[in-house]
Amino acid sequence: MLVSRIFNTKKISNLAFILISILGLFSNSALAAELEEILKRGQLIVAVKDNVRPLGFKDSQGNLQGFEIDIARNLAQELLGDPDAVVFKPVSNLERIPVLLDGKVDLVIARVGQTSSRSRIVDLSNFYYLDGTSIVTKNPNLSLESLNNRKIAVLEGSGTIAILRSQLPTAQLIGVKSYMEAFALLESEQVEGFAADDSVLAGWIQDYPQYRLLPIALSGEPLCVVMPKGLQYESLRQKVNRAIAQWRVSGWLKERAIFWGLPITSVHRQP
Repeated sequence: MLVSRIFNTKKISNLAFILISILGLFSNSALAAELEEILKRGQLIVAVKDNVRPLGFKDSQGNLQGFEIDIARNLAQELLGDPDAVVFKPVSNLERIPVLLDGKVDLVIARVGQTSSRSRIVDLSNFYYLDGTSIVTKNPNLSLESLNNRKIAVLEGSGTIAILRSQLPTAQLIGVKSYMEAFALLESEQVEGFAADDSVLAGWIQDYPQYRLLPIALSGEPLCVVMPKGLQYESLRQKVNRAIAQWRVSGWLKERAIFWGLPITSVHRQP
């Protein structure tokens, strides 16, 4: 079930994130590979999610699929000339940055948003998807405007709260600790909707087609490829950023977002 698999990344404090990342910086493990080493190895090692549909998830045969999986394969094509020359390392939210700092992966493509705290520890690519905010509901007659004065579930401590206050100032916000709790409130009709990130709720409605999305006219955070800092990685960073820029111009990012059911209004918008 989608709601039992997702972690609430926005509830991890910046201080905790920085402490975890600093521990990785002082690890005895090898640094992330430079481009020359990746080319010599003939494989790109990428940290991904395997439980966040439609970004990265396992299909009925146990194979990894999704928008971010496509991006990793396309980067392998750009760097090595082979979309299958990629090794996937599924990670939890807490593992995403440390596995890069420990040299266990070359890149991280695992629903990582652009924040100032992350930018102090690692380099972040040009965004490949600008994650927005939506409200999921199973009421077929509900509109965004009609949600004022109604109950909307939202993750406690999340940035979505400020967006809702701006767009729906008189809505009654009900704090929840998890996606599972929000799902239970929706199913029991104790709330009219649940507000969260587009990339998560797109998977929600694929798992539960009785629900639909009501987009909110405020974008969230850019999702980026995470890369190691240091001059020795400049060639790798340039190739990754150049590839993402080309995919945006060619329409490939938009096409793959549509294919995987992601809202596309934000795909080509600059942050």
